[in-house]
Amino acid sequence: RQRQMCIRDRYVIFIPDGSSDYPIDELDGMTPLMAADTPNIDKMAKEGFGGLTNNVPDAYTPGSDVANMSIFGFNPADYYTGRGPLEAGSMGIETTDKDVIFRCNTITQKDNHMDDFNAGHITSEEAEILMDSLNDYFNGKYDDFKGRFYSGVSYRHLFVYSCDSAEDAKLLADLKTMPPHDIAGENLDENTSGDRWDEKLPKFIKKIMWESGEVLENHEVNKKRVENGKKPANMVWLWGQGVTPTLPNFKDVYGLDAAVITGVDLLKGIGAFAGFDIIDVPGATGYFDTDYEAKGKYAIEALKNHDVVFVHIEAPDEAGHASDTAEKVRAIEQIDKHIVGPVLDSLKGQDFKAAILPDHPTPVSVGTHTRDDVPLIIYSSDKTGDECESFDEQSVLKGSLDKKEGYKLMSRLINDDF
Repeated sequence: RQRQMCIRDRYVIFIPDGSSDYPIDELDGMTPLMAADTPNIDKMAKEGFGGLTNNVPDAYTPGSDVANMSIFGFNPADYYTGRGPLEAGSMGIETTDKDVIFRCNTITQKDNHMDDFNAGHITSEEAEILMDSLNDYFNGKYDDFKGRFYSGVSYRHLFVYSCDSAEDAKLLADLKTMPPHDIAGENLDENTSGDRWDEKLPKFIKKIMWESGEVLENHEVNKKRVENGKKPANMVWLWGQGVTPTLPNFKDVYGLDAAVITGVDLLKGIGAFAGFDIIDVPGATGYFDTDYEAKGKYAIEALKNHDVVFVHIEAPDEAGHASDTAEKVRAIEQIDKHIVGPVLDSLKGQDFKAAILPDHPTPVSVGTHTRDDVPLIIYSSDKTGDECESFDEQSVLKGSLDKKEGYKLMSRLINDDF
């Protein structure tokens, strides 16, 4: 969709997912944000305003779903129903109020423990074959099987289970399930026990997970992976479930046309529900090998015909999960060089506002998300900044931004509330 915009502010929000961290001995007590060479982001900080924010309300798990819903301008307390439903929105899966949508990871289990939550970053092509095999198996074994697997990208897939009533769907949606990246090395039975797991529907969901292992363990795809020294995708893990959410249209709320650039279905789903344009970028993988330069170029083009562009980069988060300090620093530097620098250069001479913030921390020492505050920089082309000198966990404390809930970011930008 192309249109001629009237002359008014443009807004760009950079989201280096999970980039915030704790001090690391390997970096002489610095965090990856401190250690990374980021001249463009630091220039943005020196000319802008710094402070802290938090995108995860107290009652919620610090996941990318809740945190990015906040950054996109919606209070999770009002709209969040689960991670799976948001990803379904990006895949165009039609659901009813009787459907429960689960996030479905292809995992590697070993001796009934979570050996790898992403099965060695299995390829999308391999995973699609496995999802098809699971659908064939379960539909062949059970009369009127009420579930269906939908293949996504790499290890990230969906499972939709149709309940007999909306009430049953709500009960299943409220079941406590564990994110697989939070239980690395842990016993799988212990993470599917108690808290209503012995009830009929949850017990059947657990049965599906364990039976998937019988199908996948000796699958030809996995035999080849093992032969090539790769981890097998020998089980699926169902989690992050919920019923279909209803988000208001972003333009109705903020009066602006928005677009999102991301390699992650989850964020595409939030954007789809909120009426964003979803900008697909060739080479955007949601992993270390993502095409940073292409993301920068597509963001520049998107800003020519949208009021607001969100640019999300997953690589720092993946590095945090992998406890890979060097890769996390490299990812932050690539974001600075190929995305933030070129995008800000393209906006010179125009009225615009920009912000950069992680959705949540993903410390390499922890290997998963935490709910700590995250650094925030806001830049305005027509304002002089404060005392902040760089974009990191400590430097932003010298800034003048009041700490406010993450979902207020868009209104702060629009109303000059900084």
